[in-house]
Amino acid sequence: MKAFLAALIAIVVLAGGAWAVLPTLFARSADETFASVGARVGGEASVEHRNFSGRPQTDRKE
Repeated sequence: MKAFLAALIAIVVLAGGAWAVLPTLFARSADETFASVGARVGGEASVEHRNFSGRPQTDRKE
């Protein structure tokens, strides 16, 4: 019974610590998160403009 109560107290302490620390470390606004160098913006990066069935086509009409 002592081990179970110790485990419950440990869970509560860890959850409280995570609740207090994690939002301040990992909280970023949407413009910071999605407006980076790795963000794909534009038609050429979308799935609609990719050719998955063979060699690339350079003379595509849009």
